[in-house]
Amino acid sequence: MANTREPILHPIPIMSLRPTQMTVGMREVEEKRLRWRAHKSKKKQAELLGKHMIPVVLGPDQRHYVIDHHHLARALHDEGVKDILVTIIADLTMVDRDAFWGVLDNRRWVYPYDVKGERRRFKDIPKSVADLKDDPFRSLAGELRRAGGFAKDTTPFSEFLWADYLRRRLSRKVVDGDFEKAVEKALDLARNKDAVYLPGWCGPASDD
Repeated sequence: MANTREPILHPIPIMSLRPTQMTVGMREVEEKRLRWRAHKSKKKQAELLGKHMIPVVLGPDQRHYVIDHHHLARALHDEGVKDILVTIIADLTMVDRDAFWGVLDNRRWVYPYDVKGERRRFKDIPKSVADLKDDPFRSLAGELRRAGGFAKDTTPFSEFLWADYLRRRLSRKVVDGDFEKAVEKALDLARNKDAVYLPGWCGPASDD
């Protein structure tokens, strides 16, 4: 099994990329779209694409399976970008088709959980980044990290783990109706010792 991390210098159609998760936080997608628009010149946009190649696994069907930067891929698609550069993290073309998703699962390269945080079958994962569903709690987790609620961590899908923690403690109505208030509540929840198991936990506020 080759871990090549080889950049593909010819463009890959964004719509040919296969997701390995079911949801994204659309607030984060919108923020990335705004940052993309800020790079108004074609040259700056090309430079941005060159610096943010999408990490993929090459599957037995010769397709490129995205294992990170789903939000960026979706944002670029929504902005009308047709092609993207990718970096092959692993070549799994030799893996049996029936075993492929199990291998991804074992390597923690797939997150088959829906907007309710419930595990689904691998075949329920969208076939394109355009079909990724919005999980507002994933957006909340991303904003919580930026607000200092937890530290950036290398644990795969760490923001989704935080999203599920918040999902069990905050109502969807609060998140949809008053996002700033939801962030404040999330910051309090992040300091709770119940969150000690989560990646990047920063601990409770000091009483000193």
